[in-house]
Amino acid sequence: MGPAAERLPLPYTRAQLVVPERIARELDLAVAWVRHQRKVLDDWAFGDRLGVGRGLTALFSGPPGTGKTMASQVLARELGLDLFRVDLSQTVSKYIGETEKNIGRIFDEARASGAAILFDEADALFGKRSEVKDAHDRYANVEIGYLLQRLEAHDGVVILATNRARDLDEAFVRRFHVMIDFPLPNAADRLRIWEGMFPADAARDEDVDLAQLAEPVELSGGEIKNVALAAAYLAAAEGTPIAMRHLRRAVMRELQKNGRVLGGELLRELER
Repeated sequence: MGPAAERLPLPYTRAQLVVPERIARELDLAVAWVRHQRKVLDDWAFGDRLGVGRGLTALFSGPPGTGKTMASQVLARELGLDLFRVDLSQTVSKYIGETEKNIGRIFDEARASGAAILFDEADALFGKRSEVKDAHDRYANVEIGYLLQRLEAHDGVVILATNRARDLDEAFVRRFHVMIDFPLPNAADRLRIWEGMFPADAARDEDVDLAQLAEPVELSGGEIKNVALAAAYLAAAEGTPIAMRHLRRAVMRELQKNGRVLGGELLRELER
């Protein structure tokens, strides 16, 4: 799809995606929506009740690092589809009409190839229409109208991911077949994420106690991945297996990096 989109690798399986059961059920529905399209729309004639478009549109919302992109990759893998992530910096143009052309090209190429499309940070492109006060507002609303038209008519899989679902235009929200809100993981899910983060070949010291990290430290899945990787590099630099001291140091670094305040109790937990 050229510079406007990048093909994402699909290394993850459903077993590696740690999410609540309600999200797993919605992903099951998304898979069924595509796999059983012919039966439902043709054999059972539900397609006669549709205006245009036979595809799947999904909204994945939630804080950063909670699994939105990973879930998109898992979904595409289960459906046997390539997944392209749209680069909004290459799509949105200040020149009148160019944004629509870029969007049209993305949808046309996705239809021709059968690939799934992921619009990351979708609120930047699918935001609420504004009251028309000048020519800029009018053309911005034209772009949103064109997006709605292409989204509704598309026969393939389109996923919108955002940290700010409330900023999406309501007309888009009404057109989603599947809407999933990804929460920050609870302690039990954090432990599952921690346990799945270390490859079998990664050397770990006997003192590593992942439950000691999962219970008190509220991290997203993305943050846990950052911590595990940083701890591995700290250990490699020392020439030792990954130990609790490396993990604690990496956790404190991740929290401070994101501007999180370390309370006294949490500090004591990490310094144990």
